[in-house]
Amino acid sequence: MDQQVARLINDENDHALLERIEKGLAITADVSRADVLLYRLGAQGAEVIAQAQPRSISSLYRQSQIGHIVSPAEQPLVFQALQEGRAGSSHRDLPGGTPVVQEVYPVRNAAGEVIAAMSVETNLIAHERHRRRHRSFQRAIRWLQGMALRGELAEAAALSPFGEWDGIVYVDAQRRIAYLSGIANNLYRRLGYLLDLRGTLLADLQTGDEALVRQAMESGRCLEEERREGRRLWNRKVIPLRPREPGGRRRWRPPWAVPSSQVAGALVMVHDLTEERLREEELRLKATMVQEVHHRVKNNLQAVASLLRMQARRMEGQPEARQALQEAVGRILSVAVIHEFLSEAEEQRINIREVCQRIVAQLQAVNVAPDKRIRLEVQGPSIYLPSRQATACALVVNELLENALKHGYQGRQAGSITVTLHDGGDVVGIDVQDAGGRLPAGFDLYRESGLGLQIVRTLVEEGLRGRFELRADGGVTAVIVFPKDFPE
Repeated sequence: MDQQVARLINDENDHALLERIEKGLAITADVSRADVLLYRLGAQGAEVIAQAQPRSISSLYRQSQIGHIVSPAEQPLVFQALQEGRAGSSHRDLPGGTPVVQEVYPVRNAAGEVIAAMSVETNLIAHERHRRRHRSFQRAIRWLQGMALRGELAEAAALSPFGEWDGIVYVDAQRRIAYLSGIANNLYRRLGYLLDLRGTLLADLQTGDEALVRQAMESGRCLEEERREGRRLWNRKVIPLRPREPGGRRRWRPPWAVPSSQVAGALVMVHDLTEERLREEELRLKATMVQEVHHRVKNNLQAVASLLRMQARRMEGQPEARQALQEAVGRILSVAVIHEFLSEAEEQRINIREVCQRIVAQLQAVNVAPDKRIRLEVQGPSIYLPSRQATACALVVNELLENALKHGYQGRQAGSITVTLHDGGDVVGIDVQDAGGRLPAGFDLYRESGLGLQIVRTLVEEGLRGRFELRADGGVTAVIVFPKDFPE
């Protein structure tokens, strides 16, 4: 085979191996209660190409280290692993003075070549606690780290995270409990197991542990399930462990020693989901009740609007009163649109583009006479706002559209009014443009006494904490700009 082709194949295989290793870093960091970083040698030094911060303990790093390049003086153990293929362990201080214990292992490809280095970094307190744990559990963690080095934990990326308040159990090849953490011990007490479970066969427990662990160990695959145990709902994750045979009688035994495909035990991670599920059910029930309330409010508002329409039809000879009732109907229906959205959506954020489209459709059907060719349309992106801001926007758009129809189309039979939305990230813009309208001579927005513009000005400036202005630019354009999610 051509050497260049062989090199390309090896590079692809190395890349695939590093990807598998990266997928297993998260569970390795969580169970080891350590930060895990993957380094690769480059022209400028050793670069961090992957990092996993533990969710079971506070991370040593506030920011991501990916892309960070270190020198031999900064990380001698990393260069020792990358250049000499030797693992090592030592104490060092992070910038800021935090003392940590660092263990660095070379990552080897199928040909035995060093292609990367994995650094496991633990704060000194967590390291001392781990040293006091049972030797069988310490060995299990070394096996887990060895599997991570070989890329055998890639499928563990599909498991749910291992958290600070999760229990962990190590069972041996006979599925006998060799170690369980204090949290795990307390979790089993909730099921009624008050005695020390160390040395107990899983088969002797009236739980689902035995079946799941046996399946994981026989298949050699990571498994996860939710199961009801008595009155508790438990989540279990099982990682079958493949050991590394120690080389000689050295005190420090690297986890990348002679490989073995035999499953010699398993780590079982237990999480009590009972309270979480109860809270979720309560939240779903409350959300359903809130949606029902919004639905009833919408129906009541529509009923009030219908009554006002009936009253308006009886106002013959009283055009001002009839106009006032029609405007009130529009305002009520604008608020009803918001409650309709809230009754349909689980989230309390509303797409104001859809709100504007419904308001436009209502006004087109009710306020535009059949003999007039007036087109109302909405342009711009979908913008999601909390219900309070969306309600204010609905009222503002309704008032501006009704104002444009009332004052801009006296004596006009055709034209268009466009509502344009602008998403500026932190701010929202709404333009309502009547292309053919005109402002009266000497018009002053802040001296205008019309109820519609007073409502708009109050809602924008006080309700939305924004600004409102009218521009004469070949027509009349109402411009509203306000910040998203302003603080209370």
